[in-house]
Amino acid sequence: MELKKILNGIENYKSKGNIEIDVLSIEDNSKNVKPGSLFVAVKGFDFDGHDFVEEAISNGAMAVVLDMNADLKKIKIPEEVTVVIVQDSRIALAIIACNFYGNSSKKFTLIGITGTKGKTTTAYMIKSILEKSGKKVGLIGTVENFIGDKSLGESSRTTPGSVELQRLFYQMAKEKCDVVVAEVSSQSLKYNRVLGSYFDIGVFTNFSGDHISEKEHPDMEDYFKSKEKLFAMCRKGYVNSDDFKTWLLVKDSPKCEFKSYGIDNTCDLLAKDVTITNVSVDFRVKIGTRNERIKVNIPGRFSVYNSLAAISVTQDLGASLENIKEGLLEVSVPGRSELVSNSGDYPIMIDYAHTPSSLTNILTAVKAYTKGRVICVFGCGGDRDREKRPIMGEISGKLADYTIVTTDNPRTEKPENIISEIESGISKTKGKYEVIIDRKEAIKKAITMMNKKDMVVICGKGHEKYQEINKEKLPFDEKEIIKEVLEEVKK
Repeated sequence: MELKKILNGIENYKSKGNIEIDVLSIEDNSKNVKPGSLFVAVKGFDFDGHDFVEEAISNGAMAVVLDMNADLKKIKIPEEVTVVIVQDSRIALAIIACNFYGNSSKKFTLIGITGTKGKTTTAYMIKSILEKSGKKVGLIGTVENFIGDKSLGESSRTTPGSVELQRLFYQMAKEKCDVVVAEVSSQSLKYNRVLGSYFDIGVFTNFSGDHISEKEHPDMEDYFKSKEKLFAMCRKGYVNSDDFKTWLLVKDSPKCEFKSYGIDNTCDLLAKDVTITNVSVDFRVKIGTRNERIKVNIPGRFSVYNSLAAISVTQDLGASLENIKEGLLEVSVPGRSELVSNSGDYPIMIDYAHTPSSLTNILTAVKAYTKGRVICVFGCGGDRDREKRPIMGEISGKLADYTIVTTDNPRTEKPENIISEIESGISKTKGKYEVIIDRKEAIKKAITMMNKKDMVVICGKGHEKYQEINKEKLPFDEKEIIKEVLEEVKK
């Protein structure tokens, strides 16, 4: 595509050199550049793309886009390479990616889901229902990206960078997806990774404390304002009427048409007569003119909210009552309240709960139906929100019968330091606990001490198949580890 066309929509850019050249690819990582590429230099948390412009050129970049606030005097660029200076290279990257990939998000119905919890489960539910109604569905999210049943690979983050996102949209449009469901993180909204995408419907699941750190959001207001940005991009929004931030979201998004769902407060789609067991939830809801009982094989009150969001969206897109009931009954979500099957039928659950509210939800849910003890294994991630660590320790100390505090993804922090901060919270309670730094050994201890009336809940990592230590992702699949431990202890 001609560079001049790729730059369409970018305001007040300045260029030096030929902008009528044909660009073969766009990249923001210099290592991926090849002859004919356009390299866009973006300043990130750990690296500044402007430091790699010369490497990109040596790899074959024929044109580069630079941010006007960068120190351009330090960069040596040959005369034959076209240079484009923009006011904000991160914003420019999103627009460039949309243009290069033909604004593919216009070619299907795009649903964006944001919120602190429930994004992944809600996305899988929507996909399941719509596929029952005969639609071809793409999915972009935390666990994996899909076109129908075809996996496009595991995800490295909830919402991809601008280039990868638009590349996925292009592939999904090319393969004739009717609908694409995308989890939209606060980070992707704050840093304009989804800018230029044409969202038809937005979903707001809930809001609670998370992602407050130097590399994420400075405070809760910034976190919420980032999430709000999705609804300035949508024509319709579906929101949780029971969440305390919903009224403000609606107030701040006057151009979006909202409908609501909930359990406790007045709303457009209300769940009644909720029943929660150790393996499922069911509830009554009015769909069309009929009051129907809906069952979902994911236990917990939060599953009702996620189901209501999915029902709201899919009704809008023409799904029938039968499609909804079948889709929700058959949906399964990796690492979300997932009971790990084993030959001894021991109740062992893995869950992605890594925030105070999600840990509260999962422990409250399992405690309601567990006849024996609730044994919780959890830690907190390094280089992330430190304030939540003692809070989560206190929550597990109060709700679990026994807690094993261990390592999550320590990243560049020392596990002992993270665990010490968790202990400062759990020590305020009368809850029984111990510390086992090695996560595999912690899982082993929990399984060794349990009986079939107990429930072991392993929180924090869910679907992840790695443990991140000192910037290295080491293999760590909890489902496989559970099987190994059960075999080892002969349960």
